Amino acid sequence: MPPALQKRPPLSPARRRQRLRRRRRRQIARLLLVCAVALALLAGLVFAIRAVFFRPASTPAPTPAPTEYDEPPLAAVTPPDYVTQDILPQNPYSRPGRKLEAINAVVVHYTGNPGTTAKQNRSYFGNLATTHETYASSHFVIGLEGEIIQCVPLDEVAFCSNDRNDDTISIEVCHEDESGAFNEQTYEALVKLTAWLCDTFSLDSETGVIRHYDVTGKECPRYFVQNEDAWQSFLYEVGESVAVSGTN
Repeated sequence: MPPALQKRPPLSPARRRQRLRRRRRRQIARLLLVCAVALALLAGLVFAIRAVFFRPASTPAPTPAPTEYDEPPLAAVTPPDYVTQDILPQNPYSRPGRKLEAINAVVVHYTGNPGTTAKQNRSYFGNLATTHETYASSHFVIGLEGEIIQCVPLDEVAFCSNDRNDDTISIEVCHEDESGAFNEQTYEALVKLTAWLCDTFSLDSETGVIRHYDVTGKECPRYFVQNEDAWQSFLYEVGESVAVSGTN
């Protein structure tokens, strides 16, 4: 029989097992390759779907916080033209230079010295630096002719209203006699100045204007303590003046 037609001898069991193992390894390799390709395709599909249907919204630019504007410093507040500034020199007895904690009220006083002028009362405050007689001063003094003198800066403490010195503006008002009543010019100046202070520092004209009496029980200003109706009328006029100015 020709060699090509000769029947091959049967494989030994060991050879058959070896060939079978090689065939299985090739099958496993092909299967792993198919799985890897399938996983890659699946991952690409998932990525594409997420990109199309689950696109994250663009993050908006952060909104800048609103700018906070502080009220102008008290020292920068300029009194009206009808006020004459005659500021006391700093000294421990009438102008300590201590800053106000706040402005929560205007306190009205009377000088208790009948017939004295605004300038005389301002001089009295100034002389305390030399005499050391007491501790006293006021932010403003209103005279018998309606003149107004500023003695202490609006951002500093004046020695006038006891335990309310640190959060109030004080006004001393001159009077002609022991009754403590204010003449017409003085009264009109008091209404005008008090209304300006209420306007400038956003004070309620009914609750933000008080008497020295309301702080300590002292009979000051005398006429307004003895005549409650006159005091209430004064507060009303201050409120009307503020309303006319278009504020508060």
